[in-house]
This record gives sequence, C-alpha cells and structure tokens, in this order.
Amino acid sequence: MTDKIALITGASRGLGFALAEALSDTHHIVAVARTTGALEELDDRIQARGGQATLAPMDITNVDAMRQLCRSIYDRWGAVDLWAHTAVHAAPMMPAAHLDEKDWDRSVEVNVTATGRLIPFVAPLLGDTGRALFFDDPRAGEKFFGAYGATKAAQIALARSWAAETVRTGPQVRILSPEPMSTAVRARFFPGEDRAPLASATDEARRLLATLA
Repeated sequence: MTDKIALITGASRGLGFALAEALSDTHHIVAVARTTGALEELDDRIQARGGQATLAPMDITNVDAMRQLCRSIYDRWGAVDLWAHTAVHAAPMMPAAHLDEKDWDRSVEVNVTATGRLIPFVAPLLGDTGRALFFDDPRAGEKFFGAYGATKAAQIALARSWAAETVRTGPQVRILSPEPMSTAVRARFFPGEDRAPLASATDEARRLLATLA
C-alpha cells in the first residue's frame, strides 16, 4: 500500500469522484461524502484499479464528525499529503429577490462555513509539504447565480488568503480552474445544454492533476 494519503471532501460524484479515482493509483484515498452508496461505488472502482480507500460517509458541515475524522487520520497515518476540496452546495438558480432561505443558509453552511472550519482541521495534517486544492467556478455577479456565486466566491477568497499566507511556509495551496464539465451540478444549472462539447470529469481530473507536477 502507498504511504501517501489523499483526503477528498465531496468524493461521491463529479470532479471529486474522478480525482479520488485518479489519485488512487498513487495515494490511499480518504473519501468524504454524504452518500454512502456513491462512496461504495467509488471504493469498487478504486479496488478494481488495485488501490485502497477509507470511506467516511459524513456531512462536512458536521463539525464534530470532521474534527474526529481529522483526529483519526492523524492517529492512523500521521499526515495528509493532498487535500482536494470539491464539496459544494449548488443552490437552484433564481433571482436574488426570491432567494430561498433554506437554500441560502445551506449554501453559506457548506460553501463558506464548512471550508472555514476544515482549513484549521486539515492544515496541521498537511504540514509544510502537503498540498491543498480548491476549484474555482467564477459565477459571482451573474444573474440568477446569487446564492451559489456569492458563496463559492467567498470560499475561493478564503482559499486565496490561505495560499498567500503559506507561500513561504507551506502547505502549498492551489486554486485550480476546471473546464466546463458534464456533471450533475452543471446539468442542474444548464438543463438544456448540449453536453457533447463538455469535458468529462475523468479527463478533467487527469488534466488538473498534471498541472501539479
């Protein structure tokens, strides 16, 4: 088994699923998501490639669960080599004047608050040599993207601050920009879109990981 550990938050589908699968060739995967069935499917795919995963079916907004997970990672492995944070709440598109209260609260909780809590939990595991990956989707200010655009922008702003603070000390914090992908999140935003020109999450995961070399 590899000695390298990759923590993937939001590993049940889309880019997170694809990154976990690709990284499993060189890392033991700690896969976090709410959907147990999807995590089990990921585990089957990873095992078929000869890799190994530890499944953590939990909500990243559950601060006690995430704190305990990070403690368990430290107790078992001592460190994390790479953290890819792909978990996101994609609120339905709607005018800002008609924002749904529950969707707004969930967007803030998942996209902003959970990220702000996770960084202090994961940073000690990454140390000065690990890498943290965040994924930009610049929708802030676009019409009907109020909840998603604002909270995703806040998440990336937080990641950029962390990146600026750790240039000299590590860990290396990277904000990557995926190409448009054929994912469930994008289909929710653009249901009538021709998906043929869109990149697959698998291909995009490979491309993004290649930029880290």
